[in-house]
Amino acid sequence: MQHSAVPELAHTRTRPIHWVATATAVAAVVALSSVLQPDAATAAQAAGARTAPAGPRVAAPDPAAVAFPLDCGPVETVVRKRASGDLDGDGRPETVAAVHCDAPMGTPPDGVYVLTRGGDGEPRVVATLIDPKERRTVTGLTVSGGSVLAGYLGYSSADVPSCCPDVEEDAKWRWNNGAFVRSTPGQAHAV
Repeated sequence: MQHSAVPELAHTRTRPIHWVATATAVAAVVALSSVLQPDAATAAQAAGARTAPAGPRVAAPDPAAVAFPLDCGPVETVVRKRASGDLDGDGRPETVAAVHCDAPMGTPPDGVYVLTRGGDGEPRVVATLIDPKERRTVTGLTVSGGSVLAGYLGYSSADVPSCCPDVEEDAKWRWNNGAFVRSTPGQAHAV
């Protein structure tokens, strides 16, 4: 066995005094932290911000539990996209769903519907933002800041084949005086 050429350093061996000093320092920090408390919180809600009523958290409506106003014949409906958030400021989330018929061929048009919970707690459709008759295919759907944002593909005329949408658009809807008001996101951000 080879011995180290460097002599043992005094600070590398623990002694009882080291443990006493450490315990004293920890006790001082704990005692000082119990005496010094942070100031009271002073955060305030921004003017015009919506406040949610106190109470139990309610789950957003489930689109799978709703009969959508689509005539799909023998096929079922398919929820392509969904997003949830409080759209009317009542503290309860609504769900926005892009839905179409599960057609065996082609790309069926989407409908975009707003769902809420009725007085009985069951989900129900309360608004249609995009009607399937408009021949739109939803590419994006979000709820942000109380607004619904959707991107979709469409057609410039009835002569454009259903296989080949030639228009790409975005829209924004916001609840205002009892109805959803539609705008384009560019217009919505203009000041």
